[in-house]
Order: sequence, then C-alpha cells, then structure tokens
Amino acid sequence: MDQRNAADFDLFVIGGGVNGCGIARDASGRGLRVGLAEQGDLAQATSSASTKLFHGGLRYLEYYEFRLVREALIERETLLVAMPHISWPLRFVLPHHDGLRPAWLLRLGLFLYDHLGGRKILPPARSLDLHEDPAGAPLKPGYGKAFEYSDCWVEDARLVVLLARDAARRGAEILPRTKCLAARRDEGLWRIRLREAGGAEREVTSRALVNAGGPWVGRIIAETLAIESSERVRLVRGSHIVTRRLFEHDRAYIFQGADDRIVFAIPFETDFTLIGTTDRDHEGAPGEAVCTPEEADYLRAAASEYFRAPVAAEDVVWTYSGVRPLYDDGAKSATAATREYVLSLDAPGDAPPLLNVFGGKITTHRRLAEAAMAKLAPRFPQAGGAWTARVPLPGGDFRHDEPGRLIGALLTAYPFLDPRWARRLVRAYGTEAREILGEARNAEDLGRRFGHDLTEAEVVWLMEREWARSAADVLWRRSKLGLRLDAGEAAALDAWMEERTAGAPAPRHGPVTETV
Repeated sequence: MDQRNAADFDLFVIGGGVNGCGIARDASGRGLRVGLAEQGDLAQATSSASTKLFHGGLRYLEYYEFRLVREALIERETLLVAMPHISWPLRFVLPHHDGLRPAWLLRLGLFLYDHLGGRKILPPARSLDLHEDPAGAPLKPGYGKAFEYSDCWVEDARLVVLLARDAARRGAEILPRTKCLAARRDEGLWRIRLREAGGAEREVTSRALVNAGGPWVGRIIAETLAIESSERVRLVRGSHIVTRRLFEHDRAYIFQGADDRIVFAIPFETDFTLIGTTDRDHEGAPGEAVCTPEEADYLRAAASEYFRAPVAAEDVVWTYSGVRPLYDDGAKSATAATREYVLSLDAPGDAPPLLNVFGGKITTHRRLAEAAMAKLAPRFPQAGGAWTARVPLPGGDFRHDEPGRLIGALLTAYPFLDPRWARRLVRAYGTEAREILGEARNAEDLGRRFGHDLTEAEVVWLMEREWARSAADVLWRRSKLGLRLDAGEAAALDAWMEERTAGAPAPRHGPVTETV
C-alpha cells in the first residue's frame, strides 16, 4: 500500500502557538495534509504573552546578532502588508540618558536599524528635542534629547488564531484542547495518541511530526516521545504590567535601564499603557508563570526613572507573564541568551522525521515556518514551494494604509456604531467585520450585549470561526475586552457560552462556511 495513502496526515504539529500554527499554515498551502493539536486554547501560553511587537530587536545589535536582526527587520514590512488589521506602524521614542549608552552609539545603532532590513514603508529614525516635542511632556525635565524610530505593533493572539484559520481553510485539521499523550515511530509512520477535552482518545498517523510545543518542547521530547536528546531549552520569563494611560500621544517609549536592560512603555487599548518586559530564568511549570510582585516593582521603577509622575502600584490594572523557550546556548544571563531559532531534525535512516523547534520570535514566525519546510522538503517532493510572503491573513485583504477608510465605511454602513466600536472591529477583523454585523440595522439586531460593545453576534462568530469556548478565550486572547468587563459580566459570558456549547452539535475542527 502507498504509504502516503496509509497515513492520516503528511505532517502533524504538536503545539498551537505562533510557530506551530505558522508551520501548519505554510504546509497546508503547499498541498500537504496537516493536523495540529494544542493542549489548551490557541495562543494560550507564550504567544499571547508577548510585548506585541513586530520588531528587529534594537538591543540585539549589542550582542552582534546581525542575521537575526536583519531577518526580523525585513519581516516587519512583509507581515505588515499581510495583516494590516492586526498590525500597524508604531513610532518609538528613545530618550538619551546621561551615563548610559552614549548618543553616538545610539545614533549608530539606529542607522544600522534603518538600513539592515531594506525598509520601504516605515519612516526612518530622527532626532528629537524633548523640550519642544510633545513626547517630552510626560518625561522628567532632565531628558532633553531623544531619538525616534519605527517598528510595528501586532495583536499576538489574534495573529495565531488567523494563522490557524488560514491553515484550516486550506485543509488543515486544527484540534485545540487536544493533548498529545504519546507518539512513536512504527512501520515508517508516526502513531500519535490524542485525548480531547471530553476525555475521548483516538490515534492518528502521520508521515512526519513537528514538535512546536514552545516551553514544553523539552518535556515533549523526553516524555511524550520518549527520545533521548542532548539539546536543551532555556525557559525565560517575560512579565508585563498594564497601567492606566500614562501619556496622551500615540507614540511608544523605549527606556534604558542602569542594568543594561530596556523597557517599553506602549499605548495599549486606547485607555491604557503596556510596560514590559523582564528577563528572568523560569523555574517550574511553564503554565504557572505569573508576574511576581518583584517584577512589577522593577517595571514600575524602570518607567518611573523617566516619567515625570511616578508609576504607582494603584496605577496597575493587569499583569501577565509568558515563558520564552530559548535554545540553551550557555549564555550567562537570560538577557544575553540567543533569540535565534534552532530547528533540530531527527530522521535516522528511513525513519519518519521529527522536527523539534527551539526558540524564535513572533516577528520571525513566517521565516521559521519556511525554514522548517525546507528541512522537511526531501520527504515531500510533491509539496509546493514557499508561498506565504505578503499573502493576506483572513480579513487582511486591504492596503496597510487603509484602516481609516474601512472604519469610515463601516460607520456609514452601520450608523448605530460609534467610532471606537467601529475601530475595534476593524482592528480585530478587518474586512470580515461586515460579516459579523451582517444585516443589522441597530445594535439590538446583534443580540445580547455582554458588556462594553461585545455582542452575541461577535461571540457566535468567535465560537464558530475561531474555536473560542470560554470567556477567557474571548476576553483575553481573541480580544482584550477583559480590561472592560467586570467579573460578573465575564461570568455571565462564560455561562452563556457553556450553555450554547452544550446545546450545539459536535464542534467542527475547522472554521465553518469558508472556502479557499
């Protein structure tokens, strides 16, 4: 029997973060039969706990990681074109701090940053006089000079969900809340045992296996696959705090610390400021990462060194933390550990291949997926070539400079929306916002309102198209409306979703009513 026909999948991916979903999307678009299992919700761990930037990593230049920075800089604009609804340009203000990095060094770094990646869309760096520029108003008067440069914002968890949706509409089977219990090689195939959220188990077969388990990558190798490996992952915790809005303009800050680290202060969800991140080696289970009081104090102190008004504990409205699965290169500190991704192929003889994914940045997820497919290409001569560059994700089929036009058109078509509501819908769903609103003539046509501007129509969309099953899925990953709804409203949403799920037919493994 033809081995291809004997297997359920050509490629099976363990892990529903940005790298796993990126690989699934790439492989599906090349014509391979792809399955993906994620033990929790999509983007439930590291991929929803980032600083939410597509950036080259300015500070990595100090560690001479020029290849990584160049690749990331090139990717910023490639990704911006493909997802203009969930990613947009952001200007960063870097105040010069006497006694830290000299101005000439900052200027040199920004010159390299502007020219390493073939920048075309984003504006170049420039100098600022903080005594005259509005960016200086929130800062202490001792800061007079600054530099301003470009990077991009990205809605990280929505990125992951859209990658999964694009993979599904190209034929992939996406299985959130499905744990991979074991996988073993047998007669030229991988036999993979899965357990769904309800407890049902099944076995599938695949010609190749990708371990994109993020912080769990090492545990999957040792326990799930029972394979000995000398490669190690270094777990580094990055924590963030979200405060009330600390400044009025729409630019972000990048602050230098006396410990050589940098901290960002970024406009967040209109009424808030995001401050992060830390770099601490993480002990314990990856899923138990939290922003410790010490880390929150560190971030408040780092920002207070620059802001005219100190950031107080009562200013903090939310904290979050994620664990980065870095390749253990033996660096002395978590800050110095490489952000380069490492793809380790285990394919002895004619055995079905295993690809382990270590490290990576959200900015380089697409290039990582291409590199992964290049490693696996010899086993799949029927597969197509690289295709993902600048190909829009669902809802992203418009120009990067057109969100304002889409928002205006939505307000015209649905006069009951207010500008903030319309902007949120476009920034989350792009051109698909109209599908959520449908034929509604007023807000009541959208069904129950769960709090703020979250309606039944939107929640149904998220359940049917984006695998949402709980209030946390909706409020903290598909959106950040958890900052708006109170505990009672979140509990009511949870109960409504649970009731709807219980009365619904067995969930589909991919989005409904979608075609390529």
